[in-house]
Amino acid sequence: VQLVESGGGMVQPGGSLRLSCAASGFTFSSYDMSWVRQAPGKGPEWVSAINTAGGDTHYADSVKGRFTISGDNAKNTLYLQMNSLKPEDTALYYCMREYDSLRGQGIQVTVSS
Repeated sequence: VQLVESGGGMVQPGGSLRLSCAASGFTFSSYDMSWVRQAPGKGPEWVSAINTAGGDTHYADSVKGRFTISGDNAKNTLYLQMNSLKPEDTALYYCMREYDSLRGQGIQVTVSS
């Protein structure tokens, strides 16, 4: 059972990135999945969640209208499309299986000019 994030990097303010989270060892569509981030010196912050079976999505106020969560059940992959990025979005981003808080190793996103 594993979650592996990819797609992070450095981008200028106003730019976009798409994070991916490849799931293996379990049936992806059977679980609600989330993205969580942690900025340096701060605690974890929940960003977004999706019911992979029904497609219902939820967002933190800080990213609503800028980020879009989605899932591809055939590929067992979770995505986070991030647009209009701000310096305060800089953090280590994790995907997480909500049932047991299983998470990946994280991927760094840095927004800086």
